[in-house]
Amino acid sequence: MTTPTPAPVLDPVDAPEPTRDRPTYTWRETFVRMYRIMRPIRFRLLAGFVCAAGGSVFALMIPQVLQHLINGALADATGANPSGASATTSVLQAAALVLVLGVLEAGLVYMRRVFAVTPATEVELGMRLTLFRRLLRLPTAFHDEWGSGQLLSRSMSDLGQVRRWLSFALIMLMSDMVTIVIGVTLMVRQSTTLALVFVVAGVPVIVMSYFFARRYHELSRASQDRAGDLATTVEESVEGIRVLKAFGQGDHALRGFSQQADKLRNVEVSKATTGGVFDLVLIVIPETALGVALFIGLHQVAGGSMTVGALAAWFATATMVSMPVRMIGQLFAMTVNTKTALDRQWQVLDVPVTIADPPSPAVPPWSSDEDARAADAPHAGQAVAVEFRNVRFRYPDAPEHMPDVLRGVDLRVEPGETLAIVGAVGSGKTTMLDLVPRLYDATAGKVTVDGVDVRDLSLRELRRTCAVTFEDATLFSFSVRDNVLLGAPTELQRPGPGGDELLARALDTADAQEFVTTLAQGVDTEIGEEGLSLSGGQRQRLALARAIAARPRVLLLDDPLSALDTRTEEQVSGRLRQALAGTTTIIVAHRPSTVDLADRVALLDDGTIAGVGTHREMMATSARYRAVIADLEQAAASGPESSKGEIR
Repeated sequence: MTTPTPAPVLDPVDAPEPTRDRPTYTWRETFVRMYRIMRPIRFRLLAGFVCAAGGSVFALMIPQVLQHLINGALADATGANPSGASATTSVLQAAALVLVLGVLEAGLVYMRRVFAVTPATEVELGMRLTLFRRLLRLPTAFHDEWGSGQLLSRSMSDLGQVRRWLSFALIMLMSDMVTIVIGVTLMVRQSTTLALVFVVAGVPVIVMSYFFARRYHELSRASQDRAGDLATTVEESVEGIRVLKAFGQGDHALRGFSQQADKLRNVEVSKATTGGVFDLVLIVIPETALGVALFIGLHQVAGGSMTVGALAAWFATATMVSMPVRMIGQLFAMTVNTKTALDRQWQVLDVPVTIADPPSPAVPPWSSDEDARAADAPHAGQAVAVEFRNVRFRYPDAPEHMPDVLRGVDLRVEPGETLAIVGAVGSGKTTMLDLVPRLYDATAGKVTVDGVDVRDLSLRELRRTCAVTFEDATLFSFSVRDNVLLGAPTELQRPGPGGDELLARALDTADAQEFVTTLAQGVDTEIGEEGLSLSGGQRQRLALARAIAARPRVLLLDDPLSALDTRTEEQVSGRLRQALAGTTTIIVAHRPSTVDLADRVALLDDGTIAGVGTHREMMATSARYRAVIADLEQAAASGPESSKGEIR
């Protein structure tokens, strides 16, 4: 049997990092910013520090009691005229005093936790809410670039690290410094020479701490980044488990995961090795200093320049001071980890929100028509026009040599009209839809709704006006009701006559009512993570029902019927024609049958609108349109057997 060769321990500084720019923060910048966050709880943390420091002071008083006992009553008891009764009384008094000091120390340690733990969890909660709120506000381009595992690790493990630092490491670090200062002062009073030995031994520890902090910060950042990437891989594999199983690529996924896990292990080994070396220094140097001090101390006692009680008290105090010195390494490592965790928070929070409300949002022309819209049908109220005026767009991460996706699009969708956008794969059809609710902003030109630039409207108003169904139907781990009524007015999201009626109408229009009634709890059935317990067609119909239930003025449909079989598609198409009457609708067509829903068709080709007209007119006048339709028909004919039944 051959012994496997162990993986080399790589230097994480030289290892490739995730490809994204990140700002660099100094220690001062990081913790000044953190202080602003913890400012509301500073007095409770201060109380926790006072309790911890007070407990240390009481602990340091115990060796002084020992010194008094040895030099006083015990010395008298071993002298020429020993008095057993007096010695016994002194020992009992000293023991009682030590007990009292121990109880006081324990009580203050308990109070430290009372004062520190709850405020730290409040800070953690506040930071977690702030991060999540920021993630919701950041533009879609940010989420395109970042792996979900990276964001998950920042919102969970990183903030847990911050909480542990606040509730323990920060207070104990300050308390240990107090213990060291007071302890060394007492040691100086007992013997200046021995104290000098102990202090001199601390110089290499300080020097090592500086180099340790720099190296450990690099390792900590590499470890947390790689852990985030690994979490992303796990999430993607779990979400795509059906694909991996269907193609028999479990081993391939395992190999990729193993490589990432091994890189993380290498970083963790380097991190543990660095910490171990530092711990070695923190143990060897103080212990060596104590050995030297013992030799010198015995010589001083023999020479009469130091009492036995002072020597015993000095060593008891030195032992108590050595413990905080050893802990400083661990506490310092926690502080470095916390700085890394905080920097990773700031890295997300400092990303500019490029898609935001304008300083003075415009009042939309349809605002006075809100009561009519809320009355009954999805299309009640004033219909609006949507217009693209010389719109250009390129994705932020597109290479410089790549042309813009949209290169001067001019298109007007009349109020209440249903218009289909047809084009080759990758021509930018979905991108056009994304520009209307400002999931992205046009690079040049503008998109208007009823003559108002979408960038002049508040995001809340704009996204109440528009509803979108995406090509990949995304559902949440909610009930059917909660998923369908997600975009409905708040008062209609709860069970009641109005909400129930809206829910039933939306489900009926999307031809989802029948299968929903077969679920275990009907509309109150939890559909599981991302709705994977449903078929593709069922998920798509619920997503379509969600868009209809939002009662938008502008409905944006990205291939809304692709996962439906022929019979279901015909039923949904007929009901959609009725539901879309009076609602301005833009449909991205990936197959010919979708074009039948439209009043007009726009051909998107080479980044521009190459023609607009009815399907019959375009077939008669545009050779390019005929070629695109032929390609769509061929793709539909050779695609998966969705026409024979829903895909599960």
